[in-house]
Amino acid sequence: MALLAAEKLTKTYNHTNVVDEINFTLNQGKCVALLGPNGAGKTTTLRMLAGFIKPSGGSIDFSEKELSKDVRAHVGYLPQFPVFHNWMSGEEFLIYVGRISHLSKEDAKKRADELLQLVNLYDQKKLRISKYSGGMKQRLGIAQALIHRPKLIILDEPVSALDPIGRREVLNLIRELKKDATILFSTHILNDAEEVSEEILLLHHGKMIKQGSLEDVRDAQETVSIHLAFTQEPKYIEEKLREMESIFQVERLEGIIKVSVHDLPQARKQILSIVQEEEWELSKFEVATSSLEDVFMKAVQE
Repeated sequence: MALLAAEKLTKTYNHTNVVDEINFTLNQGKCVALLGPNGAGKTTTLRMLAGFIKPSGGSIDFSEKELSKDVRAHVGYLPQFPVFHNWMSGEEFLIYVGRISHLSKEDAKKRADELLQLVNLYDQKKLRISKYSGGMKQRLGIAQALIHRPKLIILDEPVSALDPIGRREVLNLIRELKKDATILFSTHILNDAEEVSEEILLLHHGKMIKQGSLEDVRDAQETVSIHLAFTQEPKYIEEKLREMESIFQVERLEGIIKVSVHDLPQARKQILSIVQEEEWELSKFEVATSSLEDVFMKAVQE
């Protein structure tokens, strides 16, 4: 069931559509990755969904009719560069945010303790935020986004500035949160999307170019390729590979030749036949299917 639907959502700055009439839905209980290169319009889209900026056109509608027009009461938002009162402890900060969110002092304290446990900061709750690592600050930021029990959690590039340890901490937390909440997070790191999301939205130059489940989007753009490497690369190999009717593209990558094929069994047979015939010293023969990066690159080039 859809939690939210956006129709012809548009944002214009200086006569330029930064977000250009995009349509999409967010389904309840799903973790959705908003993908796109820097400048694709991801942050602008998230800020419109969170109610911080008004669209220039189009609509954003929650499926639950009792929700008020001010969506901020139902959305938890973590910006790409969150700001904290570093002189506060983690506990003090969450209580402060809870009070701003109209919780009583007692409820704010109780909710802060619950969230500190959830984001694995309870043992550091008395520590000043200035002493927190980058990953700890991001987890605290996610906790503040959850303080008012939102129906939708929006995270803008939550791991892009973190070291590998902090990145892993936050991805593990997202994996836990998605069991009980609807999550939309933006990223330009495609491996992160593959790891924790079930659905993806692909933005490019402000336009929505692909959307759907990870499996459906990948299947729609699926290509099969063979990766070849040789002890000593044969002469004229690219020309000979391109002559095969089962092959439609030959590329040179780092240390390998990538052969994209129409017909895998036929291509395998033809390649191995010429390898044997020419006595080429083959050191690698690997069949690969499309990664999310392949899907994205193919989609933006269409």
